[in-house]
Amino acid sequence: MLFGAAIGAFILWRIVSRIRRMVGKQKYSSVRAIITVCIFPILIALVTFGALNHEGNVLFMLGGLIVGSGLGMYGLRLTKFENTPAGKFYTPNAHLGIALSLLMIGRIAWRMGALYFTTQSFTAPPGDFSSSPLTLFLFGMLAAYYISYAVGLLRWSRSAKPNSPSIVADVTEGAEQQA
Repeated sequence: MLFGAAIGAFILWRIVSRIRRMVGKQKYSSVRAIITVCIFPILIALVTFGALNHEGNVLFMLGGLIVGSGLGMYGLRLTKFENTPAGKFYTPNAHLGIALSLLMIGRIAWRMGALYFTTQSFTAPPGDFSSSPLTLFLFGMLAAYYISYAVGLLRWSRSAKPNSPSIVADVTEGAEQQA
């Protein structure tokens, strides 16, 4: 009972932090973007390898990857980018972030409900992650969205002109003169 509550609290915490990151203004982190670009392709390859045992499911994953890439590019066009003396910031589109978060939350709730209300005995292992075409599609879509969005952030960061130290100095000199 306590273990289940701890897992539930952990999942809820991750969902809330994910929604906050997909909706509000964020400080740009090249490390986060690089980790996303490196880790998600590995996860996609591992999940695809597991899906090879299930005929036709790789096509659902491929469809999700295509849709997710398109959503990532669309999301980048809707993103507000700011290059200020305080650093680089971006604000993702709230509607797209909420929609993707709701898809993820809905699929997790569906899988948890299916496991909870199953009539099978618990001696049999629960369904394989890669056996569900819908799960593979949603995973591919979210993974490709995160990858294409992170690549777009990296490209924006490299093309954004760095803040010159003179701008920061002018701001501080003006504050000192007023004091």
